[in-house]
Amino acid sequence: MQAVNPLVNELQLGSRLNCAVESNRRGEFALLLSLLSADASDMAQFQTPEFKQVDLRAKFNLGESQPLINLLNSDTHITNNCASFQNGGTTSFRLANAIHEEALVIRRKEPLEMEEVIANCELNTRLRHQNISMEHPVKLNHFVDQLVMQRQMSELIAQV
Repeated sequence: MQAVNPLVNELQLGSRLNCAVESNRRGEFALLLSLLSADASDMAQFQTPEFKQVDLRAKFNLGESQPLINLLNSDTHITNNCASFQNGGTTSFRLANAIHEEALVIRRKEPLEMEEVIANCELNTRLRHQNISMEHPVKLNHFVDQLVMQRQMSELIAQV
């Protein structure tokens, strides 16, 4: 069963974080922090209506985002600045790339949209998507097996 309203930012905790700090309950504080989202854009200061209406590119005077393509042969409008590099060197290439920016080429198995999503995930999520396990498997014994082993050990101790 999933939670109807998942815990995203610290405002949803009310004063429970403050109470845990004041009463020196480190375990509760760590548990509450672990429930929060690891994505910085989920923090409370980024969830206000004023912030959601602000265009950060315009606020910081940033240009357009660099285009991305997955396959070179799929897009017919591709900027190629290699001639400026061959003729004028590095400085000429940088100038040509600043004027007409080349697209970043992503050559992976996933489609471009999926690559953008995976790039925004945290490391554990990316590794899980690639089926790479960072954890060592832990063998847990069943409770009954533990009781049997303890009885065998107690019999061995009684024999000594």
